[in-house]
Amino acid sequence: MPDDKLHEECGVIGVYRDENDAAPLIYYGLYALQHRGQESAGIASNLNGAINPYKDLGLAGEVFRGDILSKLNGNIAIGHVRYSTAGEHDLRSAQPLTARCRLGDISLAHNGNLVNAESLKEILTDQGMIFQTTSDSEAILNLICQYGGAHSIEAGIKNAMHLMKGAYVLVITIGNKLIGVRDPYGLHPLCIGKLKDGWVLSSESCAFEALDAEFVRDVLPGEIIIIDENGLHNIEPSGWCKKNLCVFELVYFARPDSILDGVSVYDFRRTCGMLLASQNKIDADLVMAIPDSGIPAAIGYAEASGIPYGEGLIKNKYMGRTFIQPTQEMRENAVRIKLSVIRKNIEGRRVIVIDDSIVRGTTIKRIVKNLREAGAVEIHVCSASPAVKFPCYFGIDTPYRDRLIAVQKSQAEICEYIDADSLTYLSEENLLKACGGDLYCKACFDGNYPMEVPLSAKS
Repeated sequence: MPDDKLHEECGVIGVYRDENDAAPLIYYGLYALQHRGQESAGIASNLNGAINPYKDLGLAGEVFRGDILSKLNGNIAIGHVRYSTAGEHDLRSAQPLTARCRLGDISLAHNGNLVNAESLKEILTDQGMIFQTTSDSEAILNLICQYGGAHSIEAGIKNAMHLMKGAYVLVITIGNKLIGVRDPYGLHPLCIGKLKDGWVLSSESCAFEALDAEFVRDVLPGEIIIIDENGLHNIEPSGWCKKNLCVFELVYFARPDSILDGVSVYDFRRTCGMLLASQNKIDADLVMAIPDSGIPAAIGYAEASGIPYGEGLIKNKYMGRTFIQPTQEMRENAVRIKLSVIRKNIEGRRVIVIDDSIVRGTTIKRIVKNLREAGAVEIHVCSASPAVKFPCYFGIDTPYRDRLIAVQKSQAEICEYIDADSLTYLSEENLLKACGGDLYCKACFDGNYPMEVPLSAKS
């Protein structure tokens, strides 16, 4: 992947309410979605069609200090937390993106990745568009503005959807409207919540608890949700749609208290752990997790195996997620200070270490080393998902295929490389059992992409 190509896994949220203080609710929602991105945070408020954006690099609590929120007046607001996996890491690519089109001020927040972004940018450039960033989100905003004409924002969105190929979840505000959009494959989540005096759109349902909102339903693949003074209404998909929610959302990205397309993330991970225990009988003294996303699977493994669950690692709560650090060097440095071994629980014991997944092998190798130094006599590593063997082109940060450790090495070689006594991956069959069906994109595990991926997106 060229260095200037951005793949993003982000969090988006939108609020529509009666009072002109939607921005504080967005702020609380961004806190709840902070696990989805820690590079930048932004809010765009809408007061009678006039949009006022504010965004900066950093966590939500760092960006919105002082009296900033009090200046973001409006009964409509959208927010975004961003993680970019490659390319520029500066304020230009922070979201929401705001522009002025023939229909008025418009602001957009996006999660996902288009596989035909470069061809769309070429078309738009030929039509006179100038791009300030390398992100797909700017292409989407320009498409909507260009193809909506002077008619309606709904026309612009529908026309853009016919041209866009890939994964996208959008929250948009323009005029007196809050709009949510989910791509026809439903690759990333978007759900609807009800406030006492309005509505919420969010990447995950975990944000609703922070806003005292009630979960209503998930946005369907290909559906457009429009919220205005007349309430909530939708535009149903005009073409073929099929749910292919990214299974890595369940495996890793989503918070365990979220429900994605009817599936409890916590229950899914716990079930994966239980099924993992049934695959390989290991005699050990302790089941431990790599926190935080490995904890439900470790609890499930302990329940199914009868081996006690205990803490072996303490996580520095002020550190971000190592997998979603932008560079490999940052990931390696983060592991050193992110997780500390509880020596008393480890020394002289045979431990089973449960991780949610193994992508590059960087984190687990260092953790095994630290556990050995703490006196563990045996270390059995279990991944609560299958081996990652294929890159993702739809917004999850996986590197070139030849940099994935499961492509470079056999399972036995990986076990030796990370210095574990054994290594077990959850089988693809058991992954399906945990999902409860086959309506998921599992391309990172099996290479079966839900759509054709152009060569330009792979290069």
